[in-house]
Amino acid sequence: MHRFSLALILLCAVAGGGCQATRPARPSLISHVVFFELADPRDSTELISDCDALLTDIDSVETYACGRHIDTGRATVLTDYDVGLIVGFASKDAYAAYVEHPLHVRLVEKWKPRLEALRVYDIYDPTQ
Repeated sequence: MHRFSLALILLCAVAGGGCQATRPARPSLISHVVFFELADPRDSTELISDCDALLTDIDSVETYACGRHIDTGRATVLTDYDVGLIVGFASKDAYAAYVEHPLHVRLVEKWKPRLEALRVYDIYDPTQ
């Protein structure tokens, strides 16, 4: 019984800690990051609902996240937006298809007049 217990402990140690660490997977090759500052911040729930309903139905969208700022207590974290959006794509062609897609165009047309400011960043990450 003692040998079995020792073997089990060694097996757990090898399985749990003996494997080489791997890098976390990147979300997508291209990440489209958007920060919305709304004319009326109370509209943030509606904007998030619209993004959730429209953008997730676009076939070229590989990854998606949309939400509000979270207070982490860190002074260096910017809070000058009402809604943040990250949409990921597998290629430049997939991103271009998203930009021209009728659901994306509908979202932009509805919300553009209701924005105080908009910041858009596109990030290319070719790591595997």
